[in-house]
Amino acid sequence: MPWTKIFGNREEFERLPGHEDLRGITFREALNEASAQMLEEDPTVFLIGEGIDDPGGVFGSTKGLAEKFGPDRVMDSPLAENGITGVAIGAAVAGMRPMLIHMRVDFMPMSMDQVVNHAAKWSYMFGGAVGVPLVIRSVIGRGWGSGAQHSQSLQATFAHYPGLKVVMPSTPYDAKGLLRSSVYDGNLVVFIEHRWLYEHVGYVPEEPYTVPIGEAVVRRAGTDVTIVAVSQMVYESIKAARELEEEGVSCEVVDLRSLKPLDADTVIDSVKRTGRLVVADTGWTEYGVASEVTGRVAGDAGALKALTAPVERVALPDVPTPASHVLEEAYYRGAGDVKAAVLKTLGRTS
Repeated sequence: MPWTKIFGNREEFERLPGHEDLRGITFREALNEASAQMLEEDPTVFLIGEGIDDPGGVFGSTKGLAEKFGPDRVMDSPLAENGITGVAIGAAVAGMRPMLIHMRVDFMPMSMDQVVNHAAKWSYMFGGAVGVPLVIRSVIGRGWGSGAQHSQSLQATFAHYPGLKVVMPSTPYDAKGLLRSSVYDGNLVVFIEHRWLYEHVGYVPEEPYTVPIGEAVVRRAGTDVTIVAVSQMVYESIKAARELEEEGVSCEVVDLRSLKPLDADTVIDSVKRTGRLVVADTGWTEYGVASEVTGRVAGDAGALKALTAPVERVALPDVPTPASHVLEEAYYRGAGDVKAAVLKTLGRTS
């Protein structure tokens, strides 16, 4: 299916056989289109966030929406993360379906009390009588020497708390479908986007559709090693798999898409077939997503028995993000790191 394929740019998409019959748009355009369609059809949906009506429109993902739907539906907010999160939670409890946009995930810790002590817990505390159908969109990823306070990947932090869901689409198709699923899920959903994905092009139908939350997808079939990847690391893993194929190594790449709920069954089934596992995440190695995936596999007797090599984790070192370009190159992980990890599971160095 074309929606399962990964394309880094429009040229790659246009090399797909039969692409003339498919519509290819960018990740940012997919988010914008999904938002516009929900705003058009559902008066309970609205957007709120700092600077979302600026000309840039959150890296283009909200561009033009304020002009089309007006300030009552696309609301600029003060620089008060905790306050606006509380406003969005109140609106959700009152029957609205807000999409709150925190331009950087680094700003979300300032609203942690609202997110994890209130929105994530109220449905449980009130026996399901109170729902909080709130989506919080936020951006992760490197760029322009953003440094320690503007480029963190905090997905594991939010996935740790019960009562909320965490999704991380990697393709334009999933960005559109998962955003709609998140808005209508009925629960608090933290929707995390990598800034390096916004220019990626992929197949996206024009009509509204949903992608199920909690279902991983196999992006590339393989027999020798399973690579489980998140967000931007899906692309890096595909690059590594293509290079390794030329060296006679067959890699299966699994895109988690959703961290909570986590589709452990797809991961475990793949590991049982390949006998090796590499996990690639955009966050830190210690206490992160890669550790959780590893734990799930180790907890399944069949998968544990199938493993023929120790699991390898490809994630960030336990230090704050540097701002220097030279240090960034050493800090961030890419296709070369994934390739080295795969070869290590095979007992090879090259």
